[in-house]
Amino acid sequence: MNTESLTVALITDVFPTRGDEERLLDHLREARARGAKLAVLPELPLNRWAPLSKVPSDADAEPRYGPRESAMAVAARATGLAVLGGAIVRDPGNGRRHNTAVLFDATGEELLRYRKIHLPDEEGYWEAHHYRAGGELQAPVDVGGFGIGVQVCSDANRPQGCNALAAMGADAILLPRATPAETYPRWRLVLRANAVTSCAYVISVNRPGTRSQGVVGGPSMVADPAGDVLLETTDPVATVTLEKAVLERARKEYPGYLDVRPKVYEHAWRQARKTSN
Repeated sequence: MNTESLTVALITDVFPTRGDEERLLDHLREARARGAKLAVLPELPLNRWAPLSKVPSDADAEPRYGPRESAMAVAARATGLAVLGGAIVRDPGNGRRHNTAVLFDATGEELLRYRKIHLPDEEGYWEAHHYRAGGELQAPVDVGGFGIGVQVCSDANRPQGCNALAAMGADAILLPRATPAETYPRWRLVLRANAVTSCAYVISVNRPGTRSQGVVGGPSMVADPAGDVLLETTDPVATVTLEKAVLERARKEYPGYLDVRPKVYEHAWRQARKTSN
């Protein structure tokens, strides 16, 4: 297996009804035919866009390994692709709901589970009414020889998360999102900046407007570690190839060669916590 490159598929589509599962499989099969080893789905890809309303529904959430997670695991196994998806998952201990991204390997086994940390609460995006904020970054995992880190949507607007994932070994940061088309220029800027400052690829897949009740839309995109945009697309299936050589070059050049000083920033965040209390 070539570990010097990794082809990733961006699946700009959602599958909120049971009848959509075959379409998901079709997209993943197409991605595999194009050489992809990893597919990234949008935020909550098997859900309707529930935060359009402030009122949560029991039908939007499920237990761990519930029907949505299971469908994504089955799709990964059936197509031989690693797949990043997600669901609104109830905590078995306290019943609290979390917007949870789950990365499955090509056999359908779970590699990583991450709860969205930063929750919007505004018109069309009443997320804080639907689930609780997570409280922990997850260490990157290996997919095809590349370190893969995960965040979700608005987490990107606190860039210390991307920086920390890169410091923990992320070569690529996957960032499913659900954002409106009119804010895309700002997201483009933020995602490019995160790629530069973390010296990692940033891959962000958006929900399509046609299937997200009109409030979501705009391109999915990929930025390389130099901040160059490699791909902007609204196509349901698109692919991009990540290169280890590009990562190595970026980390030798400015600002990549600057040292990481976790103790300095840990101290600063401790001070910030004291101030906020």
